[in-house]
Amino acid sequence: MATPSFSASVPRGPATSLRRNPAAPWRHVDGVLLGCVVALAGLGVLMVYSATRGPGGDEPYDTSFVTKQAVFVVAGFALMAGVALLDYRNYRDLAILLYGAVVTLLVLVVSPLGSERNGAQAWFQLGPFQVQPSEFTKLAVIVGLAALVGQFHNEIDLRRLAACLSIGGVPLLLIMAQPDLGTAMVVVAITAAVLLVGGARARHLLALVLCSVLAAGVILNTGLLEDYQRARLTSFLEAETELRSDSYNINQSKIAIGAGSWMGSGLFQGTQTRLRNVPEQHTDFIFTAVGEQLGFAGSATLLALFGIICWRIWRTAQLARDAFGTLVCAGVLAMFLFQVFQNVGMTMQLMPITGIPLPFVSYGGSSALAMFAAIGLVLNIHMRRFS
Repeated sequence: MATPSFSASVPRGPATSLRRNPAAPWRHVDGVLLGCVVALAGLGVLMVYSATRGPGGDEPYDTSFVTKQAVFVVAGFALMAGVALLDYRNYRDLAILLYGAVVTLLVLVVSPLGSERNGAQAWFQLGPFQVQPSEFTKLAVIVGLAALVGQFHNEIDLRRLAACLSIGGVPLLLIMAQPDLGTAMVVVAITAAVLLVGGARARHLLALVLCSVLAAGVILNTGLLEDYQRARLTSFLEAETELRSDSYNINQSKIAIGAGSWMGSGLFQGTQTRLRNVPEQHTDFIFTAVGEQLGFAGSATLLALFGIICWRIWRTAQLARDAFGTLVCAGVLAMFLFQVFQNVGMTMQLMPITGIPLPFVSYGGSSALAMFAAIGLVLNIHMRRFS
């Protein structure tokens, strides 16, 4: 005899209150996932402050970055709550609108309306803040792919595969026009993960991997990237990076992490961090601030929090009520895993240097809001697994 579900066992009628309904979404918030996000966001604010406050002394500490990051975090929690409140199946119905909106923004950002920084035209300048549309493109691709692939019931032939690839391919080309190879790699990882979970054939996925590798090789050997961008992407392959002037970032990064040893130099005490010797430490290289000040113990704790988040996302994918929920979780998990692996790996010369932020820890409003919204989707799916 089948076990009745929560929703089936609860009488429906005017006398039934939301408070007594065991299937009510608010009763099934994933507290473990939420707690880990709170811990990471709090640590991120602290590390951003440590990486930007300056050496002190006669000059006052710089609090502008930590103030903005705190605003981003508060806004992120509000966005996460908002995303979680609306039934996630409504996002499936809005997938076309969300996708069209981000594609439009990607077109506009490479026009004269966009602003350029570090060789990439990927931002809109709105007063003191910069908005990066490609960060929100990741979410739109996840929702769009999940909505489409979920209709195929694990049967993806070549025609359906082409339709799926077009969803990821259009924003991918626009992101490469900026150019932003790091975000493009994340979109590829998301697309591959959703297709894998959605039932794509192994030979098709293998062909896609080979095409991606070939495309990366072509990009590195053409004029699409500037010389310094190409040097950053390939510096991790060189055994003697200290002999290359374009490897200054990675050299300073390894010095900072190595100086932390087991227990770290102490909060606000690391020389590399206090003197700002690591370029872009508050954004792409924020992990070096953790490694130097908190040492192996702090870095391991940080990675453990990331691991727990990945486990809870995977668990939610298994508990999801429908294919759309499972595929959304698969896309979010791929995005999260790839960014953590890439960001941490590049600080230790294990991966190429790309502008991929460390989720919830790196400074940046667009990245923070996109990640909070992604976790809001996962919480949403977990909350409504019985309804």
